[in-house]
Parts: sequence; structure tokens; C-alpha cells
Amino acid sequence: MTSPSDTKQPEFTGMRAVLWPIHNYELKKFIPLALIMFCILFNYTILRDTKDTLVVNAGGAAVIPFLKGIAVTAAAVLFVILYAKLSNVLSREKLFYAIVSPFIIFFAVFGFIIYPMADFLHPAKETVKAMHEAAPAFSGFIDIYAYWSYSIFYVFAEIWGSAILALAFWEFANHVVRFSESKRFYGLFAVIANFALIISGQVVVFCSESIKNYLPTGTDAWQVSMYLLMSVVAVMGFLCMYIYRWMYTNVLNDKRFFDPEEQAGGTKKKKKKPSLGESFQIIIKSPELALIATLIMAYGVTINLVEVQWKEQLKFFYAGDKGGYNAFMGNFSSITGVFTILFGLFIGSNIIRTFSWCTAALITPAIILLGGGLFFIFTCSENLVAPMLVFLKSTPVAVAAFLGAGIVIISKSVKYTLFDPTKEMAYIPLDPELKSKGKAAVDVIGGRAGKAGGGYVQMGLLMAFATKDVVAIAPYAFATFAVVCVAWLYAVKALSRKVDTAVKMRADERAAAAA
Repeated sequence: MTSPSDTKQPEFTGMRAVLWPIHNYELKKFIPLALIMFCILFNYTILRDTKDTLVVNAGGAAVIPFLKGIAVTAAAVLFVILYAKLSNVLSREKLFYAIVSPFIIFFAVFGFIIYPMADFLHPAKETVKAMHEAAPAFSGFIDIYAYWSYSIFYVFAEIWGSAILALAFWEFANHVVRFSESKRFYGLFAVIANFALIISGQVVVFCSESIKNYLPTGTDAWQVSMYLLMSVVAVMGFLCMYIYRWMYTNVLNDKRFFDPEEQAGGTKKKKKKPSLGESFQIIIKSPELALIATLIMAYGVTINLVEVQWKEQLKFFYAGDKGGYNAFMGNFSSITGVFTILFGLFIGSNIIRTFSWCTAALITPAIILLGGGLFFIFTCSENLVAPMLVFLKSTPVAVAAFLGAGIVIISKSVKYTLFDPTKEMAYIPLDPELKSKGKAAVDVIGGRAGKAGGGYVQMGLLMAFATKDVVAIAPYAFATFAVVCVAWLYAVKALSRKVDTAVKMRADERAAAAA
């Protein structure tokens, strides 16, 4: 017989269930995890805005597909190989420090040593011009060489997002957060961490534009901006590592928050870590990982195709003003943070808790398909949008710059609040090996392959037309964008069946172990 006290009651009621479904005792675990994500995203925002400002204003948006398709992809593959090898010889904690520290050191060196010497380190403008005239089809590769220090910075900044956020943080979170907690934690992680976008965006604005008001006449304001921005990146990186260490010494030694045996599936037997070759065999044989990789690659391809076109319009709008460009990107990041918090707090986290995994996962590709389609139609059909320009009393460049910004803001907000949490939830029912090395390969290589895929499409088109004008290839990019979005929708439906099956199997295993 079941007594009234045995009847399952809801954990939270009223507004608490909607806005803050966290037990008071869980704050000791939840807050430091959210702060780690805050620090990582804070740096990522600064690095993302700055890398675009450096590269786009030096070589144009046409160089981005070449960087992502060649340089960033190669670096991502090398990182995964190094990560897999280090994971076999270092503890989880030391591995985190080993991969974060080199990034922090590089960004500090770039800001204080490399950037001030950029004109001396880069080849002469006359040499670069002659190379472009001799081989216009290879302009993208020429610009990577011509501004090689910016290219390296771009690569490190891109890998930071994949290696530190998508891999290091989320693997740690998946390791210490129980599946029952993830339904409440993960949506709020995105909400709280996106305060980083608001604050860091305004830091970028101050360092890029407002700082000019405090400098003597004749001072190179942009160089001062680089000093300040890279100093902030270094400080936040060290703070991230400090909080990570604090969790190991104050949280993970308490079984209320973390039980190693529970995370290992209830077995006390320590498994031997497989080799790199064995890890890749596991990944290849896993249909779940293949579908997760498809989702990641689809997002990378679609957002890359839209962003390259938008950033070229933004370059035209600011006409070489690096400070203005970077300040715009800072405000763009802040607005993204505000929109993400509002969407995640009132809509995203409740969608994850209320609706099925499939429904929550389908929203991101649907929104990107609609928004990206609208932007491509605008850039490809001047006659179609001419009445809009007359009504707005604006120029095509200005409208394209702000329309693209709005669409990308919405897409990224939905990505942070729905795509990332649902993607991470798909890992949790998998066994530990698939969650660690499998996740490393899928998130880093898959993420890079997605962005590289969009890059390869644009690289091929730019080389085929022997041009640096990305606007000229917009109709062909639009066709690719639409096809990938449709494939993304089908992949979500297929993965939803896998997730449901895996969750049921893990629940049955735990019930059998308890019996």
C-alpha cells in the first residue's frame, strides 16, 4: 500500500518552478559551474569580436572561409589528437589546466608583443598586391599569409570556443551533473552565463571606442584597445582555472553533489583508457555520435554561410574604422546576451522542461532556416527589396548590416538556450567512453567540420570566380544553406528516437542494479 507521504510531489511550484528550479543546497554546485561557463564565454565574446575586426578589416570577409576551411580545421584535428593523448596520462583536473593555460599565454603575448610589431612582421603591401594580381583565384590563401599573425590569432580564438567551451566545460559538466539535474541546470547555465555576453560586449565597446576619450591626441587608440582586451582575457582565464580548482577541493568531494561510482554506471571496476585508434573506432560505430555530429556540422555550415555575407556588409558600412567595427560587435554581443537571457529565462528553459527533447531540438534549425532565408533573399534580390529601402529611407549596405545582425542575434540566442542544452542532453545517456573521447572528437572536429564545410563551399566558389567579392556568390551559398537546413531537421528526428531508447535503457540498468 502506498501512503500519502509516498506520493510524488512536484519539486517546485509557482514562479520558482519557472524561473529558479534549483534547491538551496545545490547552489554550491550550480553557481561555480555557471561561473566557469561565464568566464569562458566572457573571453570567447572578446576574442570572437576582435578576431573578426582584425581579419575582416585587413583582408576582407572573403578570407574567413579559407581560414575556417584550412587553418582552423587543421588546428582542430591536431588539438583532438593532443587532447586524446593527454587524457591518457593526465587526470581530468590537470588536463583542464593543460589545455587552458597555452591559450591564455598566447593571447597575452599577441596583445603585448606580436600586435604592436604587426607592420614589421607582415609582408609589404606592395608584395601582397603583386601576389593578388598574379594569382587572383588564390586571394584567400594570399591574405592568410599577408596577415599571418592575425590569422594565427583567428585560429586560437576559434579553437577556444570549441576546445574550452564545447569540450572542456561541457565534458566536465556532463561528468559531474546527474541527468535529473541537467533538466533543471542546463537551461539556466545558458541564461546565467550569457550575462557574460552583455558585460564583455560593453567591455569591448569601452576598449574599442570609449577609450578614445581618455587618450592623448595622437595615441594609437586601437593598440591601447588590444592591450586592454588581452589583459582582460588573461585575468578571466586564470579566474576560470581558480574556480575549477575550488570545485575539486570543496564540491566534488561531497557525495551529495558528485558520486564517482554513480557516474560510472554503478560499477567499481576501473576501466583501462582506450588508445586513440580504439576511441575513433567507437565513435565511428556509434549512430548516436554520428547524428550528434550531423547536428553540430549543420549549425556550423548554416551560420557560417550567413555570417560571412553579413560581415562583408558590415565592413562596407564601417569603411575601415576598426574601433567602430569592434564597438559595433561589442554592442552586438551585449544585445545577444540580453536576448538570450530573456529567451532562455522565459521560453527556452521552460521548453526544455515541458516539451519533448525532439520538439526543443527542432526549434533551432527552423528559426535559422527562416531567418537566414530572409537575409539571403535580401542580399540576392535587389529589385524585390527596393520598396523596403524607400520606406526605410536607408541604403542597402546599412539595412543589410543591421538586418544581418538581428538575424544572427536571434539565431545565436536560440543556439545557446536550446541547441546547446539539447545537444548536451543527448550525450548524458551514453556510456562514459562515448561521453569523453567520443565527445572530444564530435564537438571539436564536428564543430570545425561544420564551419569548414561552409568555408569549403565559399572557397570553391570564390576560387571558381577568381574573386574576393563574397556578395557575388550569395545565390549559390543560399542554395547550400537551404539544403543543409533540411538535412538538419531530418537528423533531429532520427536522433530523438536514439535518445529516448538510450534513456530507457539506462533507467532499466539502474533499476536492475538497485534490485
